[in-house]
Amino acid sequence: MEQYLAVSEIIDWQHPEILALAAELATNAPSPAAVAERCFTWVRDSIRHSWDYQLNPVTCSSSEVLRHRTGYCYAKSHLLAALLRANRLPAGFCYQRLSLGGSGPPYCLHGLNAVYLPKHGWYRIDARGNKEGIDAGFTPPVERLAFAIGDWPEGDLPEIWPAPLPCVVAALRRYRDVRELYDNLPDIELVTVSPR
Repeated sequence: MEQYLAVSEIIDWQHPEILALAAELATNAPSPAAVAERCFTWVRDSIRHSWDYQLNPVTCSSSEVLRHRTGYCYAKSHLLAALLRANRLPAGFCYQRLSLGGSGPPYCLHGLNAVYLPKHGWYRIDARGNKEGIDAGFTPPVERLAFAIGDWPEGDLPEIWPAPLPCVVAALRRYRDVRELYDNLPDIELVTVSPR
């Protein structure tokens, strides 16, 4: 589990402001699940989704997201992982491949998290931010993610990564304007396995 508690340039959970917020959110929490829910709710509701609000700059590291109070789903997942890890809760990164327009190309990755809860095991949470038509929540063991997966080639990537995908970090570092990033969102083509 140590890899899901690691600090890095992107998940810089030892940053003083992240440590302070993590401690505040954990104060008097009765259980690890309660801490996780507080961290999830804070990121979901307090960090504005860059595209929804048309906010620059494009953020990437956890401390950047906290400082600017904005981020795409990927960046919000970076901050949520940092807050969870600062509270010694193992956290990883999950992705879905979604149609950007709702049906057909173009496709892009959507970033979310998984947290390890002692009573439930790995549990996926999506702090993207709610709006009309999106109602993500924290209801373990039942997942309440922002988006349902449609027909192929949409799909859930089943892995729980200990670090954000390199293509995600590269896109967040390359583009500084939310509209420019929107036109170049990271994607991974899913591979089908043909039956024998």
